[in-house]
Amino acid sequence: MHRLVVATTLLVLLAGCAVPFRAGQTESELAAAAGRPTGRYAMPDGTTRLEYATGPMGRMTWMVDLDSQGRVLRWDQVLDEAHFAAITDGMPRDVLLRTIGRPAHRAGEWMNRETWSWRYPTNDCLWFRVTLSPEGKVISGGGYMPDPMCDAPSRDRE
Repeated sequence: MHRLVVATTLLVLLAGCAVPFRAGQTESELAAAAGRPTGRYAMPDGTTRLEYATGPMGRMTWMVDLDSQGRVLRWDQVLDEAHFAAITDGMPRDVLLRTIGRPAHRAGEWMNRETWSWRYPTNDCLWFRVTLSPEGKVISGGGYMPDPMCDAPSRDRE
C-alpha cells in the first residue's frame, strides 16, 4: 500500500499540480506561492514548521520546514502510513500536530478523551485515528478505520 501512496503522490506532482515549494525560498515568497499556512510549529532543532493542510475533506498535508533565517529547507506530504507509524503511545498533542498536522475530524469520547481522525491518499477509503487522554497524550498509537464518508449518500460526497 505504501508504494501506491508514493506512486499517487508522484503522479499528482507530474500532472502539473506540482507543489509551490522551492529550497531556499523565503517565507514571504512561500506565502505568495502557497498562501497562508494552516499551522505553524516551533521545532526542537530551532527550525519552524509550516503546515499546509487541504482541509477536512482533503487527503494531503504538507509540512514545510524553514531554517532560522526563514528559508525553505525541505517539505514533505505527511498523511501517509510511514508518518502514521511514527505516532506512539504517550506522544504529546503538540508533537502529534507537528508530525502529521491538524486532524480532519475531532470527536469527544467518554472519560474526557478525544479521538482525532485524518483522511489520507488511499484507495481503501480509510482514515487514520488516534485517541488522546484528557492530559493531551496519545493513548492509542493509532489505527485505521473505514472513513464514514464512504458510506454517505453520493449527494453528500460532492
